[in-house]
Amino acid sequence: MTRITLDMLLRAYAQGIFPMSESRHDPHISWFDPHKRGVLPMETFHVPKRLARTIRDAPYQVRTDTAFQAVVEGCASPRPGRWTTWINDSIIQMFTGLHSIGHAHSIECWENDELVGGLYGVSLGAAFFGESMFSLHRDASKIALVYLIARLRAGGFTLLDTQFVTTHLQKFGAVEISRAEYLKRLKGAVAKDADFHRLAANASPDEVLMLARVAEMPED
Repeated sequence: MTRITLDMLLRAYAQGIFPMSESRHDPHISWFDPHKRGVLPMETFHVPKRLARTIRDAPYQVRTDTAFQAVVEGCASPRPGRWTTWINDSIIQMFTGLHSIGHAHSIECWENDELVGGLYGVSLGAAFFGESMFSLHRDASKIALVYLIARLRAGGFTLLDTQFVTTHLQKFGAVEISRAEYLKRLKGAVAKDADFHRLAANASPDEVLMLARVAEMPED
């Protein structure tokens, strides 16, 4: 079997193709290029009122890129109601490799030095490909998503790819678009420059919410 190199992986993302496994313990990798693609338009992103209040209360310390592999492994771990995932050992290794060369990032929620939630994804030009998220404590993954939006906006990103649309992501404004429309947006995004680390690491919750352009929504 041909070994998947980091360059091959990045070229696949640039063409709208991404890898998944059938299950956590399946050693094989499959490639996906769906007819409908999930995206989260940053210009219409919204935050429910309760979540905005929670973010202002700062229940967690939010960090970036301090425990990337731990976040991926957290996403790969079984949870109640989700006993297996699409993230196998090969995917963990590949994305950890992308992180080592600056093309994959994590947003992490910490409580008393315990990692309680977060998300990770791939960056290429001004496109960010959200891969997975997990939460051990209430709202941890949702808070990580809001911090991600703020960071992408601050850094000049133009495309947030969610691959698929879930009920969870629909609450924040995720939509499906055609493959043709997605590839058009992708081509424009990967040709631009962006900086994932432009937002200060110590940005306040109010700064984050301002960057996320909070649209006050009904309680969730």
